[in-house]
Amino acid sequence: MKNMRLSELRLAAPQPLVLERIYERAINSWDIWENARIYDDLASSIADCAIIAGTTRRRGHHRKSASMTPRALAAWLAERPGPAAIVFGNERTGLEETELEMCNIASHIPVCETHPSLNLSHAVQIYTYELFLAMEKQLPVKGEWTAMNQKETSALVSTITDTLADIGFYKYPNREEQTRFLRDVISRAGMSINEGKYFRNIIIKAAKTENK
Repeated sequence: MKNMRLSELRLAAPQPLVLERIYERAINSWDIWENARIYDDLASSIADCAIIAGTTRRRGHHRKSASMTPRALAAWLAERPGPAAIVFGNERTGLEETELEMCNIASHIPVCETHPSLNLSHAVQIYTYELFLAMEKQLPVKGEWTAMNQKETSALVSTITDTLADIGFYKYPNREEQTRFLRDVISRAGMSINEGKYFRNIIIKAAKTENK
């Protein structure tokens, strides 16, 4: 991370950590560890982020339908407002389905199919390298909008689905699936707080019209 000028490390429910081993490996980058934030779970560690990318090489019905390479992801994030998080699973199993569900998009590293697994440290280095190249080209723009974070996005999605439920939209048990769909799409769209409020008012007004 420090090689690539990244400093904000977050750990979600980590296993017991041995400080002596960390110190041995953190050559000239002890400050990254000292400033790291530790959370009880993944959800709380990403709540203030506008977009969440989950890293996974697995595909399937219950996994994300869209996936980006590290280079494409870095270029995309460089053009987006608001804080972003890239989530890595543990060394042995990677991200579980429930953890990937909390992310808005998936990302994978293209590798040889006969030996697809990468060490976690190697995977992180690839992503941080691509982020470094993409972000170095960007300069801050005065007055740039800030995208809603996950807490704000979830509140908007709850309003939408609550409103749809009130007008009898959910005749079949698909609200949970639609909640994930709306959250991911809105997150990827990068809506600002004011845009989210405007969209919320449209949905509420449309529901009132439907009930007349």
